[in-house]
Amino acid sequence: MTVNTLTADDHLMIRIQEGEPEAFEELVDRYQGPLYGFFYHNLRDAQFAEDLTQETLLRIFRQSWDYLPSGRFRAWMYRIGRNLMIDNLRRQSRDALVRTVRGRPEQDEQDVLARIASNLLPPEDRASQRELATIVDGMLMRLPDAQRQTFVLHHYNGLTLSEVADVLESSLPTSKSRLRLAREKLQDYLKNYGVTGHAPAGD
Repeated sequence: MTVNTLTADDHLMIRIQEGEPEAFEELVDRYQGPLYGFFYHNLRDAQFAEDLTQETLLRIFRQSWDYLPSGRFRAWMYRIGRNLMIDNLRRQSRDALVRTVRGRPEQDEQDVLARIASNLLPPEDRASQRELATIVDGMLMRLPDAQRQTFVLHHYNGLTLSEVADVLESSLPTSKSRLRLAREKLQDYLKNYGVTGHAPAGD
């Protein structure tokens, strides 16, 4: 591995490992919102999502010495968060479902939904993006956990399918299959609303 393979996140983690308190503050600023979004897309409890976000960040700090800078920080971080979520859900016997995200500004959230919706609508129906975005957001609750988490991590949190596979501890083909199934199910659900078009594109 060469220095050129290190990402900005890797350099941030190295600074944390070297004991720079400002580095952890930067990490919190960078990922508190996205982490909250991930949890709240898989839960229906704002306080629970908030608690998991803080717990994940604290665990990242405590386990910072275990991280080997290798260009895969986001997968490492979301895997920690997902494992915490699963452990908490098992203890509390709670269902992991969600509708909206509070971790980013409302307009940013609508922009993400509108971008996804635009890939589901034919060009002549683009004026209905906002309405469709709301429908798509609600439909995420109907997807199985693994498919929903794959879709959320890829489309909302911007992870590559390779990173998603690392987070969910699955293979790349499995992640591709889950994403395809999630899109197909969303497409089928949308047919009930009289909407036809193309599913969101991905890598």
